[in-house]
Amino acid sequence: MRILLVSLAGLLSGCDGGAAVPADSNLVQSLARDPEALARGEALYLGTCAALCHGLPSDADAFLFDCEWSHGGSDDEIFAVITNGIPDTRMVGFGNNFPEGDDDKWKIIAFLRANQQPCG
Repeated sequence: MRILLVSLAGLLSGCDGGAAVPADSNLVQSLARDPEALARGEALYLGTCAALCHGLPSDADAFLFDCEWSHGGSDDEIFAVITNGIPDTRMVGFGNNFPEGDDDKWKIIAFLRANQQPCG
């Protein structure tokens, strides 16, 4: 519940998200092998991404576990979208409003990658 409240506060604050921080090429892979990091990424995903948009049963919702991304699919691009949002869409930027900052964003990405469908 606390994560959801912190995330919602960030959504409502309208803070500038700032520039994306590029990932170490092995960071997401390393986090995807860390059970604690994956559990944190899952909790954050469920409390923010899934609770607010991506978990809603609707044809318009973006499915995040396949290989087709409308706004970039690299780890750095996903990080930038989480941070800055996408103009003129429901995807708002979370900026630096996660409790553990950038680390939390990378853990969400690791959770997505660890649960991604095989790409052909």
